[in-house]
Formats: sequence, C-alpha cells, structure tokens
Amino acid sequence: MAVIKRALISVSDKNGILEFAKSLTAFNVEILSTGGTAKLFRDHGIPVTEVSDYTGFPEMLDGRVKTLHPKIHGGLLGRRELPEHIAAMRAADIQNIDMLVVNLYPFEATVAKADCTLEDAIENIDIGGPAMVRSAAKNWQDVVVLTDASQYDGVLAEMKSTGGATSQATRFALSVAAFNRISNYDGAISDYLSSFNADGSRNEFPGQVNGRLVKVQDLRYGENPHQKAAFYRDLYPAPGSLVTAQQLQGKELSYNNIADADAAWECVKSFDSTACVIVKHANPCGVAVGTTPLEAYDKAFKTDTTSAFGGIIAFNHTVDQATAEAVSKQFVEVLIAPGYTEEALALFKAKANVRVLKIALPAGGDSAWSRGRNSHDTKRVGSGLLIQTADNLEISVDDIKVVTKKQPTPEQLEDLLFAWRVAKYVKSNAIVFCGNGMTLGVGAGQMSRVDSTRIAAIKAQNAGLSLQGSAVASDAFFPFRDGVDVLAAAGATCVIQPGGSIRDDEVIAAADEHGLVMVLTGVRHFRH
Repeated sequence: MAVIKRALISVSDKNGILEFAKSLTAFNVEILSTGGTAKLFRDHGIPVTEVSDYTGFPEMLDGRVKTLHPKIHGGLLGRRELPEHIAAMRAADIQNIDMLVVNLYPFEATVAKADCTLEDAIENIDIGGPAMVRSAAKNWQDVVVLTDASQYDGVLAEMKSTGGATSQATRFALSVAAFNRISNYDGAISDYLSSFNADGSRNEFPGQVNGRLVKVQDLRYGENPHQKAAFYRDLYPAPGSLVTAQQLQGKELSYNNIADADAAWECVKSFDSTACVIVKHANPCGVAVGTTPLEAYDKAFKTDTTSAFGGIIAFNHTVDQATAEAVSKQFVEVLIAPGYTEEALALFKAKANVRVLKIALPAGGDSAWSRGRNSHDTKRVGSGLLIQTADNLEISVDDIKVVTKKQPTPEQLEDLLFAWRVAKYVKSNAIVFCGNGMTLGVGAGQMSRVDSTRIAAIKAQNAGLSLQGSAVASDAFFPFRDGVDVLAAAGATCVIQPGGSIRDDEVIAAADEHGLVMVLTGVRHFRH
C-alpha cells in the first residue's frame, strides 16, 4: 500500500469537504486546490496550495482553464513503477498526486430547472474536472479518486487503519465509480444538447438517448428459470417508486415478483381513498376502496379468490393488525404498503417467506416525477427501443360526455370513474365490471374486446358476484355493438369508454336500446 502524500481537491458540492480536508492534514497530506475550494480551506485555517501557484500558470478564461496542465495530469497519470515515467516526471519537475477529490459542475441540477437556458447549461459543462477524474481513474493502481461525498468516510477509515494508505481493492472500486460518474455526466449532456434543433427549439425526445441505470441486485433467474436477470433502477429514481422500497422481511424478490409488484403499486397509489390492489401476472385481479384497509382488502379479495392465490397485494394505507390477520389467511408472494403497525409485522413474521415491502407514498407535486410516476415508458423491440411519454393522464366528471338518452346518477358516475381508473392498469383489451367501490369481474389481454367482456362476466359468476346494476369500463372504444350487448345481458347499467369508433352511432344506439348509460372520455388507455 502506497501512503498518500499529496491530494488535489476541487469540488462544486462542498458538503463534508472541510471535515475531510482537516482529516487529511492529520495524515500530513499536502493539499492542492482551486478557486472557491482553496478559499474555503484558507478561511478555515486548512493549509492549501493554489493550483495556479503549483503549476506556475494562472487560472484564465473565467476559470475555464485552471487544471489542464502537464504538472496536474502528469502527476495523476505517471506510473510509479516505470523508471521511464519517473525519469520524465523528474525532468519536467512533476510531482506525484496520490489522491484526487473532484465532483463536477452541477449540470444535471441546472438543466432540471424550469427556467434553465441553453447558455446556463453550457456554462455548467465541466471540462477540467472530468479530464482529471479520467486521468486518476485510469491510473488507479497509484491514485485514489473520489467523486462523491458519500465516499469520504470509508476512505478515511481505511487510511486510519493503514497509516494513511488505501488498498488496491478500494482504489479499483473508486475508479469504477469515477468512470460511471463521468459516463452518467456525459450522458446527461448528450441527452440535453441533442434535444435542441438548430433554431433553438427543443424536441420531446432527444436525438440520442443514453440509458443511465444502476444495478440494484442480481436476481436468481429471469421470467423463467433458464433466463438470467438483474434489477436496475434509474440513476435518479422518482420518490415513492418501487425501486425505493425497503424490504422488511421475506425471500429475495424474483424477476416476476418485481414486475407484478410494480403493477400493483402503480395502481394502488393512484387512489386518494384507502385502497387495496391484488395483482396476478401483471393484471389487477381485484381492486377496491374502503373506509379501512381491511374493508378494501375484503372487497378486493372477493373479486377473484382463485387468482388472488400467490398474488401481490398492495395498500396505499398503513396495514394494521386486523388487515394483517386477514391477509395472513391466504398465500401471498409480496405485500406492499407505506407502513405497518408493530402488531401487523409481528403477525407476518410467522410467514417468513412472505416478502414485505415498505414504500413511502410520494408527497405529490406539479410533475409526474414528484408524484412517483415515470415521465417516460420504454419497451425493447429487437435491436431498438420504443420510448413514449407515460400514461399519466387522469380524468374527472368534468372531462366525460354523456351520449345516451339516459343520464347517470351520482352513484353511477362514482362507479364509472372507479372502473375507468382500474381499467387503465389492466392489459388490453381490458373490460372491468365494478360496483360499490370494488371490481366485480376483470377481462384482460384478449384479442377480442367482446371476449374480454364475456371473460369478465364469467369471472364474476365464478366468484358468486352479481353484475346487476354494475358499471363497466372499456380501455378503448367498442368496434361493434356486440360488446355492449354482452355487458347489458350480464346486468350492467352504465358503461364508460373512449369513443372514436366509426360505429359509435351504432354502439350508442345499442346502449339506448338496452336502457344503458354511456359516457365517453375521448381518451384510451391501451396497455400492452
């Protein structure tokens, strides 16, 4: 292990840097620094040498040029074990730099601001910082490079245990982290700049997309046991999203667990009132609202007790003892909620294999991100990628249009909007029968909409649930009247659908013929 004798520190984010620098001086480390960082050190009595004094070359061009100098990069890149490197450095009066501490100009934070201009973005593109980081990271055998304040404590702890040195394993890990940081930084710049046109206007989708994902964990296998898999998260995940979950107990999450858990959580957090969602194979098989989590669960479970076996259950409310007792009576793979009482957690401990996840509900805000939703969705296709803005559109009573002779009652409107909200999370073609704040029958993923309608009715019959007076949601328009005939025969009295078919008049006439209420949203929710 080589003892660290000289460190160059130049940081934009100065959190923790004073304490770190003071600790370095305790190891008799000479500190080089630039501009604002050097001034901060001097103001707090920390010995420091300005880089411009060290190189003999002044900072210039408004600070754009200060570390781009052979004495800096030679000190970072010189290999200590090569005689020719040592000789060249001595001849040029270049000294070793054993540690580099750099975090970059805040480009990502700058472009995230609503009032950011192209000029602001350009000025926050760091040049010298990434260059130094690359030099130090390339020469990790001899140089330790830190690019984030979260790394300070670990490095200091190791230096204390080794008399001021760092291990090869630590230097390599920090080198990888440094290259990852540069990659993410350059990717953010590329994404932003390639969204601009020559006239200064911006496109919704950039000319190049640079995926920036961080591995959460390796998985035992993928969708099937013969497939390998890993779980990744966005570099900056939305608050309240599945990747922010804390697993309180249970076996390791599987590929399918994660996919289904995401479907359940996205659906349940869309409700304002206390709700429960049960998902099986990415489709809600039971959704309900209630005055308590227990009531919501009981209603959701009644929808399809068969499919609920081995499902994913999500709540948007703290799970209490009574709810835990009810849930514990069935086989559940994953349980998700924003919180659990101590009594509930004690009950679940008896089922050690149940994966219990805790996810804080997003606080809300003006953006989809602040509400814990993706701003864009992606789908892999062969050697390409489909990207679209996420389906975050919501509707209210003011957004719908009644097109039948019969007008909806307030109760029917409430059931229709509930059914519409659920249908958004059901695979197309989706038909959802609802009533009294619960799903009664769900038809999902069929090639024919009328078949989805028939399946939903059969599901309700198998569950012993009456569809008399029920409300129905269809995620897309009815291409023919046959779907309306089937749902009317099943007992439905009102239906919500987007409209837009060339046979809308025929479909509306069928609704009038059956004495149904029909409302149009003008919005479809395909989910493939």
